Amino acid sequence: MSPSARAALEARLGHVFVRPELLTQALTHSSIANESAEEGMGHNERLEFLGDAVLELCVSIALFRRFPVAREGNLSAMRSRLVSANSLAKLARELGLDKMLLLGRGEEIQGGRDRDSVLSDAFEAVFAAVYEDGGFAAASASVERVFALLWPVIGESVHQAKDYKSRLQEKILEVFKELPIYQRMASRGPDHARIFEVMLRLPDGREFLGSGTSCKRAEQNAACDALAALQQE
Repeated sequence: MSPSARAALEARLGHVFVRPELLTQALTHSSIANESAEEGMGHNERLEFLGDAVLELCVSIALFRRFPVAREGNLSAMRSRLVSANSLAKLARELGLDKMLLLGRGEEIQGGRDRDSVLSDAFEAVFAAVYEDGGFAAASASVERVFALLWPVIGESVHQAKDYKSRLQEKILEVFKELPIYQRMASRGPDHARIFEVMLRLPDGREFLGSGTSCKRAEQNAACDALAALQQE
């Protein structure tokens, strides 16, 4: 990454890295490490794991303080929308991460630079890098800055918002006259910080992979991405 590109990203994040190598690692996909002749080359998978937790906590605190009368269910629904893979990938593009990613040749050819899952993982890794470099206060301030334009939009409908699974079910029944199918795929991580993955299949064959700290949260995240795709049509 050139010094000017890093400076531009740091300005968007509101954080200047003391250890810029953390940012480089956050933007290094495992594919380039696998193809590199350099033994033990670092990539962003560990930072992605940490960043998922950092983002969830920072967003939870921000919502809790912004909407003091909102119920737990509404707060959970807003958080799910904010930290869904679709939402994080959009924010990653706004930050220009798609142009800064370091990818292996195979992943580049296969369109990894434009893939939501790759971009959302990199976004999480970047915020883990901010946390590791500057601590929780720096990460929280950066989240506030990057998500700034999203808080009011979501807050406007906090009281009437339904959870994403219910909204998706209504939409799918209306369009296809059938129900979506959720299938638990896998889980990873230690017992105290396990991440679950759920595959959502729509009647037209489209699939959406959701992940979260519980099966219910993974289902909500998958439903959120499916709703976003349907609304774009």
